[in-house]
Amino acid sequence: MTYCYTVMKSPVGDITLIADNVSLREIYWPNQKPDRVKFPNLEKKDRDPILKSAVKQLESYFSGKRKEFDLPLEPVGTEFQKEVWEALRSISYGETVSYGDIARRIGRPNAVRAVGSAIGKNPLSIMIPCHRVIGASGKLTGFAGGLSTKEFLLNLESQFDSPTASRI
Repeated sequence: MTYCYTVMKSPVGDITLIADNVSLREIYWPNQKPDRVKFPNLEKKDRDPILKSAVKQLESYFSGKRKEFDLPLEPVGTEFQKEVWEALRSISYGETVSYGDIARRIGRPNAVRAVGSAIGKNPLSIMIPCHRVIGASGKLTGFAGGLSTKEFLLNLESQFDSPTASRI
């Protein structure tokens, strides 16, 4: 299979988007570990329809006009990771939850550390909103794009969210 990528300028730096013929596969941050997921046969294709749509939707998100994404997403991971990532998609725009909350949502309240590990391997940050998961104490915890990016995303969402959402 051939994978393609484009680099998008964003308020938090250049973001690399990787897709195949059918779906978005990864959002790669500038300071992220480069060996997290390997994609053979990677070609630069700025005009790929999936990548163009991803860029357009992310630009709309960064401008406060988009709160949900409607792209086909196909993250690479274990069944447990995919279960956790699906639970992340249920976190509303502007809302924050704890790792324990996610563990309870998937019916595994004692698996907080495993949930944290799965969240840390989320390859589609923003679109699968792991930035909305914070520590039980309310403090910001790890994020592939860095804590300053996580804080930026939460602040961005707090500017455009509903009055009932949690804030950082």
